Amino acid sequence: MVLIMVELTTILSKMIFRHLNFETKIKWVNSISIILIHLLAILGFFTFDYITKWRTFLWGLFVGGLGGFGVTAGAHRLWSHRSYKAKLPLRIFLMLCFSIAGQNNLYNWVRDHRVHHKFSETVADPHNANRGFFFSHVGWLMMKKHPQVIEKGKKINMDDLFEDPVAAFLIRNFWWLKLMMCFFAPSVVPHVFWGETWYWSVYSQAVCRYVLNLNFTWLVNSIAHMWGNRPYDKAISPSENFVVSLLSIGEGWHNYHHTFPWDYRAAELGKFSVTTFWLNLFAKIGWAYDLKIPSDNLVRMIAENRGDGTYVANNHLAHAEIHDLDINGNIRLRRT
Repeated sequence: MVLIMVELTTILSKMIFRHLNFETKIKWVNSISIILIHLLAILGFFTFDYITKWRTFLWGLFVGGLGGFGVTAGAHRLWSHRSYKAKLPLRIFLMLCFSIAGQNNLYNWVRDHRVHHKFSETVADPHNANRGFFFSHVGWLMMKKHPQVIEKGKKINMDDLFEDPVAAFLIRNFWWLKLMMCFFAPSVVPHVFWGETWYWSVYSQAVCRYVLNLNFTWLVNSIAHMWGNRPYDKAISPSENFVVSLLSIGEGWHNYHHTFPWDYRAAELGKFSVTTFWLNLFAKIGWAYDLKIPSDNLVRMIAENRGDGTYVANNHLAHAEIHDLDINGNIRLRRT
């Protein structure tokens, strides 16, 4: 059965790539494995009994949320953009959560993301949206990088990651942490604690939940770079997309993020973001601090000069001034 599915995925991958014009060679091992696990996940979505296995389903949502938080608050906002600082307990928690997501090694993740911001929508962008939805969503992981991506990536300063002992530990021990936190631990819990079968314990967590975690992150690279309004800078592709923000727990306000990448919220105050909600709670207990935000005057000025005109009409903070975070981590507002 497995051999048949591998053969089918090989044929399917060749059909997909045959009609698309790619600039680099295909990584067949990556391509086949990605297609295969997606086919298995689709089968699982349709055969899983959501009624009788509700605890396993809820566990998958919980684990998926932890993995998403590790990507958004950890790899993205902390280690890629340094938009806030985190105490040791929070950094350890983020390390474990990022391992649950099971994505690339933190070093590669951060380097590629910094290159993406610096050379967005050019041939040096690892997931250049100008090459189409498929490429920006997953295709970039299924083929070798464009030479410009490699060249620009070598020039990115990554010293700060190794200055953080938690990030350095994660980089050195990435594979065993990924195997333990992404596949083993989530699969053991349903069987041990409520008697789920080993088949569905592994299938639901190591395949279905994992695939959803991957795609919710990939949506930021694809859909959030193509569809939505651009209130802050109409000259760039990243867009504001509520659906992507919902699925990626706060990363879909992408036009704002690319305009103000140092903002720890990755969105303007008032926009839906689960990640920001939790970071604010961690700020209250002192685990997160030095949370960076731009002034409201700066946001308003840039939106009025560069935006597509939707900022004043749609943003409920168009007449508010952000002063700063108070001692409890709350943002103070004063109506103008």
